[in-house]
Amino acid sequence: MMEHQDRTRAAYDGVVELYASKFANRLETHPFSRNMIGTFAELVRGTGNLRTADVGCGPGHLTAMLRDLGLDAFGLDLSPGMVDHARKANPALRFDEARMEALPVEDRTLGGVLAHYSMIHTPPEELPALLAEQVRVLTPGGLLLVSFFATGGGSDPVPFDHKVTTAYSWPVDRFAELLTEAGLTTFARLLHDPASDRGFLDAHLLARLS
Repeated sequence: MMEHQDRTRAAYDGVVELYASKFANRLETHPFSRNMIGTFAELVRGTGNLRTADVGCGPGHLTAMLRDLGLDAFGLDLSPGMVDHARKANPALRFDEARMEALPVEDRTLGGVLAHYSMIHTPPEELPALLAEQVRVLTPGGLLLVSFFATGGGSDPVPFDHKVTTAYSWPVDRFAELLTEAGLTTFARLLHDPASDRGFLDAHLLARLS
C-alpha cells in the first residue's frame, strides 16, 4: 500500500502549481460537476450537519467552493505540496495532510464527504477499505459524493496512464456495488461524455449513509 501512496504523493508534489492553475476556475467550464457539487451541498445543508471533508482536496479550490455553498468545509490531501498551496490560497480554511484510508476525523461526525476524482489512483483491491473509512466519519444520513472515470462496459476496473500517475476507471455499476457493500445507499448518478479525449465517461455517484 505504501508504495503506490508514496508514488502518488511524489507525483502530485511535482505538479502543484501546474495543477492549481488548471483548476483555479472552480469548475466554471465543467457544468455537470459543478451542479452535482451544488446538489450535494444543498442536501448536506438539509441534514443540519454542515461539517464536510473534501478528501483529496488538491489545491483547495473545491473546499473553497463548498464553503461558498454554505458548508463548514475543510480539506485533506496526501500531498504536502498541495496542502501548503491550499493553505496559502485559502488562509481562512483548514487544510491538513492525511491519507484517505486513515482520516484524522472522529467517528460519525461529518454531514458530508466529497471525493472528487480523489479515489482514482487507489488500486481496486484497496478501494473497499477506503470507502469504509469514509463511512466511519459520516453521521447517519450523511452524504458522500464520489466522482471518477467510468468505462462504458465490462465488470472490472481498467488501469490507465493518468497525466500525473497511474489511475483506474471503473464500471459504474461495480463502483455502486462497492458503495452498497460499504453501507451506503446510492440514490443519484450522473454520467456524461468527457471534456477531453481520454475516452472514458465522467461519473458522479451520490450516496447516503442509512
